[in-house]
Amino acid sequence: MDQFFDPGSVAVIGASNDPAKWGFWLAAGALRGASRRQVFLINSRAASIQGEPTYSSLGDLPVVPELLVISIPGPAVGAVVDEALAAGVRAFLIISARVPHAGDLAARITAAGARLIGPSSLGLVDSGNELLLAWGHFTPGSLAVVTQSGQLGTEIATLSARSGLGISRFASIGGQSDVRAAEILETLVDDADTAQVVLYLESFTGGPALVQAMKRLRAAGKPVMILTTGMSSAGQRLAKSHTGALTSAIDTVDAACRAAGALRLSTPSEVVELAGFFATSWLPKARSIAIISDSGGQGAIAADMAEQHGLRVEVLDPATRTRVEHHLPDAGHIDNPIDLDGAGEADLSVYASVVKELLADSGVDAVVLSGYFGCYGEDVPDLVEAELAEVEELGRAVAAHRKPLVVHSMSADSRAVAALWEQSIPSYTSIDAAMRVLARAGFYAAHSGRITPSLEDSGPVTPWGTGYAAARSTIMAAGVPVPDAVTVTRSEDLAEVLDTSGLTPPFVLKAGWPAHKTEVGGIALGLPDRAALEAAHTDMVTRLGEGEYIVEEMDRREHVVEILVGGRRDENFGPIVMVGVGGTETELYGDTWLELAPVSQAEALDMLSRLKCFSLLTGWRGRPAADVEELADVVVAVSRLIAAGNDIDEIEINPVRVSPEGAMAVDALVITSDRAEADKDDEE
Repeated sequence: MDQFFDPGSVAVIGASNDPAKWGFWLAAGALRGASRRQVFLINSRAASIQGEPTYSSLGDLPVVPELLVISIPGPAVGAVVDEALAAGVRAFLIISARVPHAGDLAARITAAGARLIGPSSLGLVDSGNELLLAWGHFTPGSLAVVTQSGQLGTEIATLSARSGLGISRFASIGGQSDVRAAEILETLVDDADTAQVVLYLESFTGGPALVQAMKRLRAAGKPVMILTTGMSSAGQRLAKSHTGALTSAIDTVDAACRAAGALRLSTPSEVVELAGFFATSWLPKARSIAIISDSGGQGAIAADMAEQHGLRVEVLDPATRTRVEHHLPDAGHIDNPIDLDGAGEADLSVYASVVKELLADSGVDAVVLSGYFGCYGEDVPDLVEAELAEVEELGRAVAAHRKPLVVHSMSADSRAVAALWEQSIPSYTSIDAAMRVLARAGFYAAHSGRITPSLEDSGPVTPWGTGYAAARSTIMAAGVPVPDAVTVTRSEDLAEVLDTSGLTPPFVLKAGWPAHKTEVGGIALGLPDRAALEAAHTDMVTRLGEGEYIVEEMDRREHVVEILVGGRRDENFGPIVMVGVGGTETELYGDTWLELAPVSQAEALDMLSRLKCFSLLTGWRGRPAADVEELADVVVAVSRLIAAGNDIDEIEINPVRVSPEGAMAVDALVITSDRAEADKDDEE
């Protein structure tokens, strides 16, 4: 990637003297790095561009440029690329939009051993290498931006400059026709100028490589923040299983973020507010916070916002409360939140005094100061120096305790607010932003990514045949418990098969081929004896036709909870595993959680704990707890099946019936590549 971010020479085709054109900005930016590299400006109609001599064509250049930047009308790009490839150019940045047959163009470039960023890129910037090949002004800094939307990336860069962060590297990758986001992320791992990264993607093609790159950035101490929007739900509509229908694209991105130790955010402003925190503050060790406010109302709102963001506002330790009371002798009962009740106006030093006591408490992971602080010097000039001195004292306290102090100030840009940032104390103009940032920083600190379990002890399992009988065999081979059963292929075989089966009533009869048996009347439960079983079998054959039918012993255990466990191969990120509320109402409740597969048992237990129905498994209203450990074993087995490089595209066990005596799978669906193609052919 050096030829893109630190080329020895760069040529700009379409350089211009017109500030309203891309060629002007590309030429001006390229010339800013002229002390570091050779710069060639190509324009057949101008003798000079911005005071520099031009060349009429690529063939007139004295050397072959390492990087060729193209900013000309789209229809002319193809011929220029072919000429450049013949001349030996091996790196292309194509700004031009509406390039005909862009896919074919990219194929020609890569076939020649060259690389391409674009078409429709909004440029590249590397502040440390004096590379500026983009429209506008970029303030050097520590935040790297990799984006499919150049305009959105520019917005992030602008907000970053206003916040004082600045940009280390900017890469507008367009449609990723050749160079993909993962490759650029890899270059940032060892980039000395980059401290954190924001990634905006609309397409997550090559998801596993992205996850690995983000893991490497996390290991290097560089937070990764992801923005994404407009992800298609077409895959959900085409899914054959509940698992496919209930796993959204955005949920899968969230699972990838958890696996990589990254964070998904919603807007550019959220990115910059969190990046400001990462650039200045200590990370909280956990989620317990103490709140100080100038009024009861602000403190109450702060507490509400904290709980909405998953932070804990707990009762103060009695010893801490006693020490705080010493600094607030006129206050009433000291609680969390702490209401200063005018004490700050009487003596500014009370802010640092109370903050120090709270930071010293081992049960407090972070402190939030909400209200008027930051406004004293702005409203009363005589108080400027006193307020700035208090900021310095707060900074010393934060440095001593290595815990975050976050300020919500009613001032946006006072001298005190600026000084807070300089003292590694983030300050925000809304309490919502302050709590949101603190909660996300806490989540980041607690989730450093996952180590994918080894698959060495369970190789691929290839299902032989289709339908429920084959699915039973597949999950049994993976170690999933199932009821005793026999398969009946012809009507006249039923009595003979039962005589040798050893099955005891009550029975369950299932048609083996429907994916969703209840909808077609392909299942009969609680058949008390052979006569009832034979009658049900006759009825099903009459309605559904001859085929493979399975007779099982019915699960008669008490205190059973039904859970869905499924997996599928995501088109971007590969294998995923999902758990959810089971039974026929699965889609109605939509209570699910998913992770990239495979998962360990500890991760499977964590997945189950995320479900709203988890309380049913742990003993709801005095009921005995279910065997959650064995249920987790089933989750692990399914995750390994879908991840083991076999022919399975989707797998679903719905339900797994879990009781205090263990887990048992009483229905299963396995969709293989061959079956998926056959289903597609049938639909056509």
